Amino acid sequence: MPWSDAADWWLEEVDADPAYEAVVTPLLFELLVPQPGTLYLDLGCGEGRVMRRIVAEGARVHGVDLNLGLAARTGAPSLVAYLSNLPLKDDSYDAAYAPLVVEHITDHRRFFTEAARVVRPGGVLVVVSNHPFWTAPNSTPIVDEDGETLWRPGEYFSEGATEVPAGETSITFHHRTMAELLDAAADAGWSLERMIETPHHEIEDQQGIPRLLGCRWRLLP
Repeated sequence: MPWSDAADWWLEEVDADPAYEAVVTPLLFELLVPQPGTLYLDLGCGEGRVMRRIVAEGARVHGVDLNLGLAARTGAPSLVAYLSNLPLKDDSYDAAYAPLVVEHITDHRRFFTEAARVVRPGGVLVVVSNHPFWTAPNSTPIVDEDGETLWRPGEYFSEGATEVPAGETSITFHHRTMAELLDAAADAGWSLERMIETPHHEIEDQQGIPRLLGCRWRLLP
């Protein structure tokens, strides 16, 4: 089943995973630095958890999500659409952001192009995603005979996708190298201002393994 059928799983996943509030949202805000009065577009808004934090900073925000059941919960203007084909006017937003979204999009190049179309020149795009080291095909944690958790890197330089169980459905993680992600953004007109890589926040044995990737771009005039 597609994301459009995964509302219940997503709500349970977010509520049960402390990493979202402890790591993902702080990383997003560190890169985005929400400003009062600014109009943001939440790409893959889910049920609006981040949107409400943005509004609390005095900013305005609209959301886009493929799942109607989630978008209806945001409490803010939101629409149902594919992120690679946004039904929005050119130059409509001051900035856009996408937490844990890009790795689930089939056409990541169209994602960056569409974001560049709807964000005003000089505007910002912030993406927080699972690190490409983590999403490589056949990449997985392994535990050795001493109980130490190691990481098998998998086929990092091969594009591919992995299906991960999600309740009664499954979610697709698309793998692209960091070079491919940065090139795709640059080709769409985005200039990288800052990049942050973080380790796993809970597993001590994986502190040397990159877990999340956060990027802040500015749209060239």
